[in-house]
Amino acid sequence: MKTYHQSFQIKTKKGPEFIDITDQVLKIIKKSGISNGQVLVFSRHTTAAIVVNENEPLLIEDMENFLARLANPKADYNHNDFSRRTVNLCSGECKNGHSHCQHLLLPTSEILPLIDGQIPFGQWQRIFLVELDYARKREVVVQVIGE
Repeated sequence: MKTYHQSFQIKTKKGPEFIDITDQVLKIIKKSGISNGQVLVFSRHTTAAIVVNENEPLLIEDMENFLARLANPKADYNHNDFSRRTVNLCSGECKNGHSHCQHLLLPTSEILPLIDGQIPFGQWQRIFLVELDYARKREVVVQVIGE
């Protein structure tokens, strides 16, 4: 059994934002030389998720609106009260309680089958990094395991 891993960065523009990363993942699979096994796609962030869904512009708009309705960025969050919060504070901290709450509903990673060098996607399936916070650089880790 072999393993191969590689990371790449994505510059996001806004939150929520669905960014199709399928082509980057497929290039890493090809570079790995592994034909059969599993592919793990992992976000290194607590406010950015990895999902498999359809890349259709109106659906993406619907999903972005859905996330904003579930955890409204304008609502009050204890996490955003810097006068009370004393844990994990950084210089220039932003108010992002909503993006952490949205992430509760989405996975940090996806594990996909690899068969004969291909992920057997359904007709419309694509891999997305989902930015839940604000524009920034994000890192995605891809690990290919198999033979």
